[in-house]
Amino acid sequence: MAEAAGVAGGGGRFARAVTEVFAPQYVGIAMPPVVGLLAEGWAGLAWGVLAAAVCAGVPAAVIAVGVRRGRLDSIHLVERKSRKGPMLIGLAAVVVGLTALALLDAPRAVVASVAVMLAWVLVMGPITLLWKISFHTGVSAGTAVVLAYVLPAVPVLVAGAVVVAVIGWARVQVSHHTAAQALAGAVAGAAAAWGTLALLL
Repeated sequence: MAEAAGVAGGGGRFARAVTEVFAPQYVGIAMPPVVGLLAEGWAGLAWGVLAAAVCAGVPAAVIAVGVRRGRLDSIHLVERKSRKGPMLIGLAAVVVGLTALALLDAPRAVVASVAVMLAWVLVMGPITLLWKISFHTGVSAGTAVVLAYVLPAVPVLVAGAVVVAVIGWARVQVSHHTAAQALAGAVAGAAAAWGTLALLL
């Protein structure tokens, strides 16, 4: 009922579309290949695809199976209590992927993008067990920070801020988060990305 009320206006369809397009799984899958391509060309793209398949693709597949079997409410994990299992699987996948990339001497930018994923889980994961911080805004804000390292920083950060604001609005519109949860996600995700990149790049 709350969700129906939240999307009753003319912006309802747009809010739902934004929520779907910018699901953390999709943004996480896209980030390493894009970063790899921008930083290292086609070879970097190949490394990025490998990183995305292991570190983001595996958790996304687990969530999709959980939704299909009725164990999870949706790919967005609206119910906070349902986040723990997928989060632990995501943590394991990122640790395995990061270790493999480091041992295989993958491009530094790709390794850093996966390290950022690990930081997101470590920073926002414990918070979401107590309070439903927004991974949508966190992952998107963090991705903007990562892209600002391989593209002109000012326009990327300005555009990223606009996109994250729209995502936060959409998450509130569909009644999946409060404004505070959306804002906290953006701050945590961006800070985790910035701190990680400052250490590695």
